[in-house]
Amino acid sequence: MEFGPVARTVPDLIREMAASAPDAKAIIPESGQPLSYSDLAKLVEAGASGLRALGVGRGSTVAVMAPNIVEWVPAVVGAQAAGAQVAAFNTFVKSYELTYLMEHSRAETLIVADRMGRHDLLEPLREALPELWNSSTGQWKSQRFPHLRSVVVIGDQVPSGALSWAALIATAAELPIAPEPQALADDVAVIVYTSGSTARPKAVPLTHGGMIENGFNIGERVGLTAADSVWLGSPLFWSFGVANALVATLSHGGALVLQAEYSAQAAADLISREACTAAYLLPTITHGLLALPAADREKLASLRTGVTIGRPDEVRAAAVDLGVSEICNVYGATENYGNCCVTPHDMPLEQRLVCQGPPLPGVQIRIANTASGAAPDGGEGELEVSGYLTTGYLGDPEQTKAAFTSDGWYRTGDIGRIHPDGSFQFVTRATDMIKTAGINVSPAEVEDFIGGLPQVAEVVVVGTPDPIRGEVVVAFVRLAEGFESVGPRDLIALCKADVASYKVPSRIVVVDQLPKTTTGKISRLELKQWAGAGTSESDVNPLQQVNSRA
Repeated sequence: MEFGPVARTVPDLIREMAASAPDAKAIIPESGQPLSYSDLAKLVEAGASGLRALGVGRGSTVAVMAPNIVEWVPAVVGAQAAGAQVAAFNTFVKSYELTYLMEHSRAETLIVADRMGRHDLLEPLREALPELWNSSTGQWKSQRFPHLRSVVVIGDQVPSGALSWAALIATAAELPIAPEPQALADDVAVIVYTSGSTARPKAVPLTHGGMIENGFNIGERVGLTAADSVWLGSPLFWSFGVANALVATLSHGGALVLQAEYSAQAAADLISREACTAAYLLPTITHGLLALPAADREKLASLRTGVTIGRPDEVRAAAVDLGVSEICNVYGATENYGNCCVTPHDMPLEQRLVCQGPPLPGVQIRIANTASGAAPDGGEGELEVSGYLTTGYLGDPEQTKAAFTSDGWYRTGDIGRIHPDGSFQFVTRATDMIKTAGINVSPAEVEDFIGGLPQVAEVVVVGTPDPIRGEVVVAFVRLAEGFESVGPRDLIALCKADVASYKVPSRIVVVDQLPKTTTGKISRLELKQWAGAGTSESDVNPLQQVNSRA
């Protein structure tokens, strides 16, 4: 397939589109003024100039923590244009998690939004970086984060030691613009933090060239053109957003319509207002939209295509019940730039229901027998992928080695089969990973937090099937001596205080002892069966957990 844009970096992509269609809409926020490609290009250059004045350049890391607001794109791409790699931070994090991300990324500059709807995004920063509020002169140094030199705040609530994004952009016009592009195709464009089999999120670097080429090919499968307006309610800071929706849309000259804080009603209103023709869906989003009154569902009539994941009935619900007739069934992971297999939008629906499509151009897939390593003849086995792949997990050579075969293929940990036409069909996960509302949750990461509570002697976290979210998180806990009066509600409250909402267990079950195998290991299989059997006297379900923005 012929490659579209000439650009090989994300900043150059914006410049290219601004030169060819300066007045076309590029970014349409939920509130505020849309940005044309020309507007976006100017803001990117202003952001780059302002960040260079702060010392950002090649070799720098800029962390960005903001919801789907219009400033997210020029902040990220501006940092990239200055030569930096961007660490995309999750806006759901609490201080416990933000501290780890800041330490791991070694970010020199943090760009953070002050709010996300009713939520104060500066709250976790107050505990992690009190120096920012204690500085009367703007001069401070963090012992906890020695690499951090500056904090830039998007919004009105700017601590005394921070800078304002609006002021940075306004004064950048007076600064010189570097004569040559600072980013290269093989440079890391963004680092996406994703849950895996480890106790901490894994840092996945993605390059400019890989993002543009794979993202463009995704857009081709979806059938995007410059006439399309693409609705995105999932966060930009996940690969579904930054490596998929953003690049797929902009590489085709379309408009990306951003919803900052998802709700089904607000989504229907925004899709109607902008006459969106494509949408990035998840089963939870589809379910929420279908639950709206008929008059609100009619607001979705402009939708033609998009992407989703899920069981055949969930894909059918999006295509038939929701009316997104050309919806594409997709498969992938952050490690392979968001998606490696996508059904063509014009593939017959009955095929789109049962497979995730052939691999994208430049991607190869194969099935390996998980026991012997041999490829079965048309049978099920673990999917391995080559082509557009991350180079590995930053700072974690052991996990990198475990994730890749000796000949460089990525081990997905997912079981599936390849159809005679080359399409891949996902069957199940070979790992213990929990996928709730489309979000990967590492049991080890949740166990790491709950196990660190003084009230807890032992904990095991598993996923259990859920008709709406696919899976939900369930924790089995043995209490520490002296804390016998502690209940599930108490433990969930502690989780809610310091853990991102989608990682908070939907149920916590207090047990006297955890089941063991004959070798003394915890029997996760037995716990999964317990979780799937329903509730007990000890568990609770106090949360409408997992925000549908996922």
